Amino acid sequence: MKKILVVEDNLEVRENLCEILELADYEVISAINGKDGVEKALAHNPNLILCDVMMPELDGFGLMKILNKNPKTNHIPLIFLTAKAESSDFRKGMGLGADDYITKPFDDTELLESIEIRLKKSERINREFDKTEQGLQTFFSEAKAQKELDKLTDNRELRVFQKNAIIYNEGNVPRWLYFVASGQVKIFQTNDYGKELTTQILNAGDFFGYFSLITDTPYKSSASATVDTELRLIPNTDFSQLLHNNRDFSAKFIKMMSNRAEETEKQLIEMAYSSVRSKVANSLIAFAQKKESMTYVTVSREELATKAGTAKETLIRTLSDFKSEGIIDIINKTIQIENLDDLKNIIA
Repeated sequence: MKKILVVEDNLEVRENLCEILELADYEVISAINGKDGVEKALAHNPNLILCDVMMPELDGFGLMKILNKNPKTNHIPLIFLTAKAESSDFRKGMGLGADDYITKPFDDTELLESIEIRLKKSERINREFDKTEQGLQTFFSEAKAQKELDKLTDNRELRVFQKNAIIYNEGNVPRWLYFVASGQVKIFQTNDYGKELTTQILNAGDFFGYFSLITDTPYKSSASATVDTELRLIPNTDFSQLLHNNRDFSAKFIKMMSNRAEETEKQLIEMAYSSVRSKVANSLIAFAQKKESMTYVTVSREELATKAGTAKETLIRTLSDFKSEGIIDIINKTIQIENLDDLKNIIA
């Protein structure tokens, strides 16, 4: 059952709205003003918010500004309710990212239709990103709200990077949002002694380079291709235009960034506290997980050691142990995974 938050200071209107929505089989939460509405939105994470504009303590515009700044709530569709119909109010509301604007007194059917449309759109935007070239096109096109952005993903430059080629170095000024069309990319940092630490492994369907674009700062890490790799290069200006002007796109991209940050945090905790066997097993799975069968890994021992955060000699000894235990087999540079369950149990 979808959950809707009604923020309305007028008791009669609020009760009327709640009754209509409950009859339409929605779970309803009500708030008496904008301040109460912010608290209820954070506490209940509704699927949609119906909000009056003119309210005491905090008006509808103020509520939306607060919710837009919070990653937990900036994806929630919001429909403004107002008795005022001046064009300036419409522009202000839509400029803040409102999904719709309904004037009071409202028609019940019109209200329910608007809610249904916004909920369906929200579900479409929040679906998992299909990590293919077609998914890239769909990802951008579904997020578009302005016709002038229709050509955003047309004729994107496809650039090929040979194995071990540097894509960008730490300290470079960012220009592109990168999309991995095929191949694999590693993000790494180098300490004062020249030792590399791999912080991310990116595969087909992944974006990267966006943190520096968003913060307008030089890259804090370097990126290189671990195999022959094809990248789509999306200009910073196009990415920024969508990110700052399109609420749907922003919400979906923030969700992706949050997932990536969570993965990186888990990896760093793994490197800090896990055993060498666990680190090596986790790294093997990380390199293999994008293969169709997840049964083999073709990677240099240096790259695997860097990913695991251990010395090459220690890695080789650990791989030898895995081989003697029947977990893997080693044929030249290819590591054949013989028992994936045992490998996963080492991490558990």
